[in-house]
Amino acid sequence: MRSRGFTLVEVLVAVAIVAIALAAGSRAGGALLDNSQRLGDVMMAQWCAENRLSTMRLTKLFPDVGQVDDECTLMGRRFQLKQQVRASFNPSFRIVDLGVADDQGQPLVRLSVIIPRY
Repeated sequence: MRSRGFTLVEVLVAVAIVAIALAAGSRAGGALLDNSQRLGDVMMAQWCAENRLSTMRLTKLFPDVGQVDDECTLMGRRFQLKQQVRASFNPSFRIVDLGVADDQGQPLVRLSVIIPRY
């Protein structure tokens, strides 16, 4: 008479398959978490850059040519701003390149705009 059930080998194969599936799911979840953190950092860095450019437009400031390093604090996070102002072919306009990096210097966003003389 033959007994019904699984052999030890079959159970070990099933456990190995479940372990591999769980490991793959864990890795995918970690990558998803890293990507969402990066997206949040990039979004806040873009807000910092847009805030700086909006301030320049609203104050009708015609920036001097050169580079300025500054910081931006947003939602408890600190970002490094590098503002490079260049002359354009028309003296009534300036080209503003604004780079934003995280607090460790990792670049996140770079915006370039043309600011007119008001």
